[in-house]
Amino acid sequence: MDTEDGEGFDINATPEERALKARLGELREEHRALDSAIFALQTGGGGDALQLARLKKRKLVLKDQIQWIEDRLTPDIIA
Repeated sequence: MDTEDGEGFDINATPEERALKARLGELREEHRALDSAIFALQTGGGGDALQLARLKKRKLVLKDQIQWIEDRLTPDIIA
C-alpha cells in the first residue's frame, strides 16, 4: 500500500520509484530540520548572519530537489 506522502510499500512501484520516494523522505526530513535550525538562530538573538544565510540557501536547494522528485513521481495528466 502506498500512501500519499510516499511512505509505505507499493508492490507496483519500480525500483527507481522506490529509490526516489526514499530520497524524497530524506530530503523532507532534512528540510524540516533546517526549519528548526533557522528558527532557533532567528529567535536566539545572537545568530550568525552568514550561517543563517547558508542554512536558508541550503533549504532552498532542498526545496528544489524535493519539487524535482515530486514532479518525477507524479504522472503527467492531460486535462
